[in-house]
Amino acid sequence: MAQPARLTRRVAGILRSRLSELQLEQVVDPRHRRGRRWKHLPVLLRAVLVGLMAGCKGTQDAEALTDEMSVPMRRMLKIPRRVPDTTLRQTLIRLEPDELRSRLHAQVKVAHRRKALAPVGLPFGQVAIDGRSTALPDVAEADAPKSSDVKWAEKYAQRHKHDSGCRYRLMRTDTCTLVSAQAKPCIDAVPIPARTHEMGHFTTVLRGLVETYGRSQMFTLVSADAGNCSEKNARLVVELDLHYLLRLKADQPTLLGEARRLLGPLGQDKALAQTEDVVGRTTETRWLYLTDELAGFLDWEHLGTVLRIHKKRDIATGELIWQEEHYALSSLPIDALSPAQWLYAFRAHWGVENQCHNTWDTAFKEDDKPWIKADPKGMMAVLLLRRMAYNLLALYRSVTQRSDERRHTPWKTLLRWVYNTLIKAQAVDIADLRTRKAAMSAI
Repeated sequence: MAQPARLTRRVAGILRSRLSELQLEQVVDPRHRRGRRWKHLPVLLRAVLVGLMAGCKGTQDAEALTDEMSVPMRRMLKIPRRVPDTTLRQTLIRLEPDELRSRLHAQVKVAHRRKALAPVGLPFGQVAIDGRSTALPDVAEADAPKSSDVKWAEKYAQRHKHDSGCRYRLMRTDTCTLVSAQAKPCIDAVPIPARTHEMGHFTTVLRGLVETYGRSQMFTLVSADAGNCSEKNARLVVELDLHYLLRLKADQPTLLGEARRLLGPLGQDKALAQTEDVVGRTTETRWLYLTDELAGFLDWEHLGTVLRIHKKRDIATGELIWQEEHYALSSLPIDALSPAQWLYAFRAHWGVENQCHNTWDTAFKEDDKPWIKADPKGMMAVLLLRRMAYNLLALYRSVTQRSDERRHTPWKTLLRWVYNTLIKAQAVDIADLRTRKAAMSAI
């Protein structure tokens, strides 16, 4: 079925207005001046971004897309001709990832300034921090790209060995997602160095978030899973004038034991809030229990509230499929949120998995098709550009779209819309597009 002209025009308008907000011309070009010619860095970065948004799975796909692109779209995006895949790859492996991270930050700040990241379901913003790992094949030093350097290779990917003796590399990053926003945008992606782990890197990630976004008051609550739950990390959150919501597991045995003693025996009649989700013939129900009796417990002087969430899933016949318990700690006082909001905040944390990580794996094929495998620095550059492409589409899908039906458009459909627009849009489809003035003073 042909794509409606109105949809083509809308997608073209989003590409025109939102790509400019990234201010790609501010990225430092690492190439020698003689090698640039017409291949200006913003042109190459725009080609990669629209390629990612159109579902390209590698630099060769991006080259083919720039070759097939309609002339009006080529002129609008200022991509004058086909961009060779070798040029894209050689540029990406030389870029400094921190330069691209600054453009990701700029994108988020502009979206915040135009009120696109307002909290939904909570009285304040919530950011979720969660680790992500991507395995890639090991490369012998003799076969490593000329641009490789041991120091940055260890910074972006660490070598490991299977029990079978097979070697591989692991790229680890901390994903920071504004889960309180309708679009669930990625607001930062921070590489985890080889010398530390997710919990040890939490301090660096949190301080970076505060330094980047602190003045905007974009978020008040920081949530993380049990891998980041420690008194040290919790205390830092409070010292930075924020609040935490941390998953509690056996890593904190004394606290978990007391939480189970106080909340574990409570039945469904004592639940303060309840939700029920029906998918097909399956029903998943959650019950919330709260206590402030552990406030200031032991050295957790900043602890305010302990949560217990009981979950069960059954089918239409009433047969129980599974059930489980979750516990969490928060520095917020128990009356800071209503019971329904407490349950919402706990569930919202998993937006970082369900929206970001899952979308990157399924729609963007990040694990299977990372674009660059043999060069960790280049892979990190593509990873950051993919986060920007995801944000552009997520904001279009969840904020720009007006109807609930359109806000649940499948990701693969979004990618197809962009691809069709890039190769089929004619001058009549994009004539007199409205120019949007972004609030760039936040950058």
